[in-house]
Amino acid sequence: MSQPVSVAPEIFEQLRIPSTATLTSVLARRGLRNTFMTGVRPLAPRTRMVGQAFTLRYIPAREDLDQTGVVDNLTDPQRIAVESVGPHDVLVIDARGDVRAGSMGAILATRMKLRGAAGVVTDGAFRDSPEIAASGLPAYARAAHAATNKTIHHPTDIQLPIACGGVAVFPGDVIVGDDEGVVVIPRHLAAEVAEEAVAQERREEFIMEKVRAGASIIGVYPPDAKTLAEYEAWRKQR
Repeated sequence: MSQPVSVAPEIFEQLRIPSTATLTSVLARRGLRNTFMTGVRPLAPRTRMVGQAFTLRYIPAREDLDQTGVVDNLTDPQRIAVESVGPHDVLVIDARGDVRAGSMGAILATRMKLRGAAGVVTDGAFRDSPEIAASGLPAYARAAHAATNKTIHHPTDIQLPIACGGVAVFPGDVIVGDDEGVVVIPRHLAAEVAEEAVAQERREEFIMEKVRAGASIIGVYPPDAKTLAEYEAWRKQR
């Protein structure tokens, strides 16, 4: 199992500033338009998550392979993933959008939090979702479901390309989550996307101040030369 090269910590810090909406705009300007996971929402409000993808893939469960309550921690890919994630890792689970069982529960989520994981994302459901939400581990899912994973899901692969919420996720991709949802940034673009997104976020903060003060969007959004000059003066004062 190869480990992707780590993203520099200062890039993670930059990516805590822009919204996922801003990030999707920056990525779209690079031709990447399918980067925001559909239907995946935070379990708790005011959630912010930044890290690198550690991937786990589920296929549909099969009765001769999956028995509820029977699991080998040393061979089960889900358990191996939980014991492998570390600081800056976001466990991203491909559950095929199937919400008829939890992708994992609170005990495994707590173990990941204590290992320093940056978060967990699934396009399926979580069980024990209130406890996961209260744990402090950033967590995103499509739904909640009390049934254990092996009633519906069979864990197969870790650290291979997957789909989650309709988006391709490769191991090491940068995952950013906020209250709106989750965006995926290809790792090789992380530094330039972070820099441009922070600049756009600051500029739009200034534009929002003008609009709230009663300015028309004409010449302001998008900004013309006059507005950009005003923005530069505003930015220097800050």
